[in-house]
Amino acid sequence: MSGSTRWIGRPVRRREDRRFIRGEARYVADIVLPRMAEVAFIRSPHGHALLGAVDATRALTLPGVLGVFTAVDLADRLRPVPPNVPEGATVVPVPHPPLATGRVRYVGEPVAAVVAETAAAAADAAEQVVVEYTPLPAVTNPRAALRGASRLHDEAPDNVILRWSRSGGNTAAAFAGAATVVRQSFHIPRLAAAPIEGRGAVAAHDPGTDLLTVWCSMQDPHRPRHQLSRMLGRPDDHIRVIVPDVGGAFGSKGALPVEMAVLADLAIRLGRPLRWIEGRRDNLLGSYQGRGIDAEMELALDRAGHILAVRARLIADLGAYLFQATPVPPVTTAMLLVGAYAIPHASVEVLGVATNKVPTGPYRGAGRPEAAYLIERMVDLAARETGIDPVELRRRNTIPPDRFPYTTPLGFTYDSGNYAAALDRVCEVIDYGGARAEQEQARAAGRLRGVGIALYVERAGSQLWESAAVAVAPSGRVVVRPGSNPHGQGHETAFAQIAADALGIELDAVTVEHGDSAVVPRGVGTFGSRSITIGGSALLVALEKIRAQAAAIAAHLLEAAPADIEWGEGTLHVRGAPHRRVAFADVAAAAYQPGRLPRGMEMGLQASGVFALPGPVFPFGAYGAVVEIDADAGQVRLLRVAAVDDAGRIVNPLLAEGQVIGAIVQGLGQAFAEAFIYGDDGQALTASFLDYALLRAADAPAVHSEFQQTPSPINPLGAKGIGEAGTIGIPAAVANAVMDALAPLGIRQLDFPFTAARLWQVIQQGRVHRTQ
Repeated sequence: MSGSTRWIGRPVRRREDRRFIRGEARYVADIVLPRMAEVAFIRSPHGHALLGAVDATRALTLPGVLGVFTAVDLADRLRPVPPNVPEGATVVPVPHPPLATGRVRYVGEPVAAVVAETAAAAADAAEQVVVEYTPLPAVTNPRAALRGASRLHDEAPDNVILRWSRSGGNTAAAFAGAATVVRQSFHIPRLAAAPIEGRGAVAAHDPGTDLLTVWCSMQDPHRPRHQLSRMLGRPDDHIRVIVPDVGGAFGSKGALPVEMAVLADLAIRLGRPLRWIEGRRDNLLGSYQGRGIDAEMELALDRAGHILAVRARLIADLGAYLFQATPVPPVTTAMLLVGAYAIPHASVEVLGVATNKVPTGPYRGAGRPEAAYLIERMVDLAARETGIDPVELRRRNTIPPDRFPYTTPLGFTYDSGNYAAALDRVCEVIDYGGARAEQEQARAAGRLRGVGIALYVERAGSQLWESAAVAVAPSGRVVVRPGSNPHGQGHETAFAQIAADALGIELDAVTVEHGDSAVVPRGVGTFGSRSITIGGSALLVALEKIRAQAAAIAAHLLEAAPADIEWGEGTLHVRGAPHRRVAFADVAAAAYQPGRLPRGMEMGLQASGVFALPGPVFPFGAYGAVVEIDADAGQVRLLRVAAVDDAGRIVNPLLAEGQVIGAIVQGLGQAFAEAFIYGDDGQALTASFLDYALLRAADAPAVHSEFQQTPSPINPLGAKGIGEAGTIGIPAAVANAVMDALAPLGIRQLDFPFTAARLWQVIQQGRVHRTQ
């Protein structure tokens, strides 16, 4: 990198926002191709049933209907993608089928596809298709599923489709010698990602070149291309995936929807472009959900308040099938259950259970919010049982800065950290001492006020490599093509800052192109807070090659040695002779004139780069909340919310703060409103926004957000990732604050969501118990 950091670290406004504000963005639903037809899917109305005959006779007589297709029609053409297997896990291979065959296992499972000239005609025809079902007993409680209430797959007689366990140290001995043992059970509900734009795709096949082109609302072009290749049995160089503007994803557009594979196959079969755009109900029913864990937690402490060991059993509600990434979040939760603490002994078991629900997958945080919530609630419960202040108990147990890199007993190696500094700072921000004094006054007046603190550590940098390419035009304009793809994060700004900084040019001289597998280099994509850390580092690798090429050209033009060339703002000059200089634009022009190049140098100024991490990076932070609960209404008022996040080096503080605040609001949605609920028969009870509650703008509190910067030593940017921090830190902090407010009523634990009705009910019960 250049010696200066003119652009990295600056709060530059998002360059891409202009087209969104003006309504000039282009989404999948905006794509119209000649002769394009539309596809609608018939979905199961049953949670569990034998699938009988599908009668499309009436549907096929309707005007504009081109065909109705079932699993029988796709049997020799599409194959499901097997799930990923985390290290140390045993996974039963029950991948999601392209269309249901033999049985349906959740409400919303695709059974058949209708193709028609218009979307309205396809929807009308879908209503005329008659499907025979023989209902079977459904199971929606994972603990009941473990008892064999209903078997979903013959391969898993106990309904366990994921097993994982790991231990470090001597947990049994630590618990046997503990002065205090804290135990608690938790339930973390399922959540729907609910992006503004649902899933959708357009597929077109060119028989002349045998090229399948798919435009899709996904998080990157690379994974859908790879998964389509596997499902279709088609070489990936015969597939082009284009990701246009995306209206949100939050993890839910990472795994290929089976509907997209069906769409692609039918486009090839029918020789016509096809489009599928799902509505909100289909999105809530058919898009994979997040969270969904029951946990039994134990914490062992000595007499001085040092945490000796953690022991846990996690039951993950995985749903009816496994998408590629379904097994990953619960294992991530397990691996992070020691949190920010120097706990020497740990033992965790994970059971992933099949239920008659849509499968789960990564949702913003993907296992990290669950881990932070579980360990931070346990620390607060330990503080309550030992009588030690919750902040003091954390201070006694955080990993000291001089012990990094630190390997936990469960096997993660934290790259760098200063957890105590983040804890101290968040306490300053919320005025922890003053908040406690105010709480005493409020309690004396009979009011329910609580103070909550939470630390978190997250694993970022999944899939440890990424690519990038850079091309400099003869005019000096720089085109950056990262393997990472934006869906709201601001990549067009952040990656341009990295390039402008490295080359000493203006930000406006950089263009960022993304989303087209025919243009961007083969890469991994955007998820798990990995884009800047790995994608930005890959871009630096490519930029260093550009710098070397440019220096060689400048040296030739200035009759100097390449080692003597230094970079300025928009120029390259000879060390010690700044008057001997050449503009970067002139170097770029010379790169395309063979007569002006050094002997043996190829024409052009372009390079690609690949960067691989040796292991994950571990962002961290501390969150604080002060709340007061209206005992007569159950309403929670957020008096203070503070976030101190450390994501290593921050490329753009404005973008980072936006990520944190947006994630905090999502985390507050988990805490106060959201839970996707199924009835005992497998029916989804929250399949619209009338029932599935999202926070509104009026519900968003004022947030104090700031950053520490403890650089990661394992990537050249020193970055760690920030996109999911708020969803990880705030639920735990708010839960601790709410439980702290309810403590005078003898209430020990209440699971999410903290709706006004639930809080009012437990407060009334607590009042009754207190007076008895």
